[in-house]
Amino acid sequence: MLSLPKLIGHRGVKNLAPENTLDSIELAHKLGLKWIEVDVKITKDKIPIILHDDSIDRTTNSNGLVIDFLYEEIKALDAGSFFFNYKTNIFIPTLEDIFNFCIKHEMGINIELKPNKGFEIDNVKAISKIISKYQDLSNFYFSSFDLKSLLEMKKIFPNFYYGLLIDNFEHTYSLQEYIKICNNYNFFNFGLNKKLINNEIINEIKKNNLIITTYSEKNIKLIEANDLWKLGVTSIFIDDPSYFEI
Repeated sequence: MLSLPKLIGHRGVKNLAPENTLDSIELAHKLGLKWIEVDVKITKDKIPIILHDDSIDRTTNSNGLVIDFLYEEIKALDAGSFFFNYKTNIFIPTLEDIFNFCIKHEMGINIELKPNKGFEIDNVKAISKIISKYQDLSNFYFSSFDLKSLLEMKKIFPNFYYGLLIDNFEHTYSLQEYIKICNNYNFFNFGLNKKLINNEIINEIKKNNLIITTYSEKNIKLIEANDLWKLGVTSIFIDDPSYFEI
């Protein structure tokens, strides 16, 4: 079974450096984090890049859908000015950039599949081509809110680790249905929005031997983290680990 740490850097350390950039990943490493999470999607020329949103509006000095840009156009954008409020040379990295850094520094990687809508299969194929270049990738796993993306990737790499992310139980499946999906497809991880977590839900998930991770829209504080770990959460996606002993 894949062993996850108590803290995983969320998009690097997104409250301390521009999210999903090498600067953010490098800072996570300097702060002592052993794992990071990044969001991956593709450009017009099918290059897997590290970006959370469907568009480049929020985190660059330009706008538009990422799928409409070639990577050379994406790389030329400023991916740090939104964070610092001044011009920077920070760029949107490729998945390959992140792998090279993390392998060199022995960091684990959680790849969240963030497919461009309508390009889910293209996204999986492009990412799988990059991953096939590397020999030793024992310290990583895929996760996604999009079941289709996970199942497509699992067809290509059936022996890798996979986790299903759940933001709510209101408009999709029930808890029991999600657990059944995880068991049917041999997913090892159940990733929950922090607002969903309670004793009953944690106990039901743990009965099925699933590792529980959690994330939040805001940074999870130390006192909250201690409560989550006591409940049975294995790993917390952290935006700022400054108040934690790592």
